[in-house]
Amino acid sequence: MTPLAELPPIGAPATRGLAAAGYTSLQELADVPREELAALHGVGPRALGIVQTALEEHGLSLG
Repeated sequence: MTPLAELPPIGAPATRGLAAAGYTSLQELADVPREELAALHGVGPRALGIVQTALEEHGLSLG
């Protein structure tokens, strides 16, 4: 599992938003609907793009 802290920088607000929602690893974000993540405080289009790219590097994708 790849800890969220090892993602390319997505910004402190986005990192806090994901952590507050209980996400602790990149793999946990696989298949989560993009709209669900976008609704989290601090998670915007830039952070979602970075997360999607990181997932794709592991053969995964957002929902």
